[in-house]
Amino acid sequence: MWDMAFAQAAEAVPGPSALVSFLPLVLVFVVFYLLLIRPQQKKVKEHKEMLRQLKKNDEVMTSGGIYGKVVALTEDVVTLEVAPKVQIRVHRPQISTVSRPEKAPAKEVKEQ
Repeated sequence: MWDMAFAQAAEAVPGPSALVSFLPLVLVFVVFYLLLIRPQQKKVKEHKEMLRQLKKNDEVMTSGGIYGKVVALTEDVVTLEVAPKVQIRVHRPQISTVSRPEKAPAKEVKEQ
């Protein structure tokens, strides 16, 4: 019985300071920023730049997977020709990639 009385009378051990207990939360935020937020911001910036440089006769693919050739541009709408005399209008941010025509590979000269 006396053991319990002494255990209750003992002074409490001070816990870690507020800074030490808050540090893991700060570290998690820093990791999320470096691994998730910052790369996503960079990707969005590159996409906006790609949309800004979009011009007539570019081959593009929409986010829905439709390939087409740009025939007209406005501030928000891109008109694509998906087949001869078939045009569709899409919202400009829905353009996901621009297909650049690849150069034909140079023929290799055989050395004998």
